[in-house]
Amino acid sequence: MAWNDVIEAEAVRTRESPLESARFGCSIERLAVSGSSFAAVREAVVRSAADVIILRYPAEYVGWYARLTALGRTAVFADSLVYWRLRAGEGRAPEASPDLRATELTGTAVIEDLVSDIFPAYGNHYLANPLFDAADALAGYQEWALRSAEEGGCLALLDRPAAGAASRVLALATLDEAESRTEILLAGVVSKAQGRGLYAHLLKAVEDRTLARGGDEVVISTQGHNTRVQRAWARYGFEPVRTVLTVHLVRSALLPGPEH
Repeated sequence: MAWNDVIEAEAVRTRESPLESARFGCSIERLAVSGSSFAAVREAVVRSAADVIILRYPAEYVGWYARLTALGRTAVFADSLVYWRLRAGEGRAPEASPDLRATELTGTAVIEDLVSDIFPAYGNHYLANPLFDAADALAGYQEWALRSAEEGGCLALLDRPAAGAASRVLALATLDEAESRTEILLAGVVSKAQGRGLYAHLLKAVEDRTLARGGDEVVISTQGHNTRVQRAWARYGFEPVRTVLTVHLVRSALLPGPEH
């Protein structure tokens, strides 16, 4: 879920998610809360007729989960999201490498293959819900990346091959660029190139692009359990901003029985 939807959420109301509904075969709505009362959340949930409400709220509201279980739905805890921010120009970037270059990436098949290679086992919040299939969740990431590419926000890190050879994509970042802020939606290194310090070069490419267009900050988020990538962000100079909890509120009749 995008930075604006979580950090700067205002109206407390559920929003239809037609792409997710079509992908998973049930009606899905999203509800993001940045600082409202539980009464407003309860009212929004009770009004909704969706099969699943994906709710995100600040982690400091530690007492909300128990209250969510009393709203007539099954509350499925689906981990947390941790948001980090970098002031553009202040990153601890690696030395530029003559063997690497960044470029905008297009091409449906290429992007789908890259996402499948980089994120096949990423433990996103969908996997907490028994209604959602892991393959469908990965397809959602592919769709997400393709939407970024359509808007010119798909950045690739390539090698500089020897004369006559083709460049290889080593890493991929998909971006949402709005006014002075760049949000990194997906970022990762291809499986065959991991362990070579390329992730920091990918972050540098995003930071350089942000500065080139006059932006002043880069933001990114991940599931709370993904501590490895958060260490990489800290080394680069990102700072943690907020943690939000994710809860799927599911119509109980849709869930499999305990024997499953």
